[in-house]
Amino acid sequence: MRDASGRPGRVALWVTCLVDQLFPQVGEAAVAVLRRAGVEVDVPLAQTCCGQVAFNDGFWPEAARLARKFLNDFGGAEAVVTPSASCATMVREFYPLLLRDDPPAAVRARDLAARTYELTEFLVDVLDAGDLGARFPHRVTCHASCHSLRGLRLRDQPLRLLRAVRGLELRELPGLEECCGFGGMFAVTFAALSGSMLHAKMAAVEASGAEVVTSTDCSCLMHIAGGLSRRGSAVRAVHIAEILAAR
Repeated sequence: MRDASGRPGRVALWVTCLVDQLFPQVGEAAVAVLRRAGVEVDVPLAQTCCGQVAFNDGFWPEAARLARKFLNDFGGAEAVVTPSASCATMVREFYPLLLRDDPPAAVRARDLAARTYELTEFLVDVLDAGDLGARFPHRVTCHASCHSLRGLRLRDQPLRLLRAVRGLELRELPGLEECCGFGGMFAVTFAALSGSMLHAKMAAVEASGAEVVTSTDCSCLMHIAGGLSRRGSAVRAVHIAEILAAR
């Protein structure tokens, strides 16, 4: 049910595979932040992978089956929110393409795509949120993932929320628009190239003078954190939901 201003009062949290399996604290932080913003949160228990991995590797029939399951799992939600720009892009940009030969499913996909948001996008663009009462007294730089920039075209949404966090000193990241080199199977298929891109990204993070690098995507942060750990860097990788939930 929408509130008096027409904003959704209840959302379905799309946890994503990485958060479910490796970073559950990010899902818990997303719930805390959304509730602090005045939104009730449902977590559909039947949710599974959205099919992005299969889609990216060319297994489109398998990805289409998962897309149809996603439509069943989340189709009744007033809004779907996820702490992943990468996964949100899959639904927003690629579900209508994936299901184009099934007109009824394609219509449902376009309808759900219009109600699916990355977390910071939902907070800023839908709720007009700024100060969420967070406190995080650290120097922080923000990595813009490829899907947030080029998929969802997010620019200022994460930065607006970070600027409102008490005690946080936001540092500009050199080469903000450059990929970190993850890209799912790209890091496996083109390991040498991926490693070179990662080293450039880590050098930029360290040059920013930040203690913490954050992003809208656990996938990028997992890649960057692994590299930083191997080179003995003191910089930590923390998802933006965790920063916005901190007090």
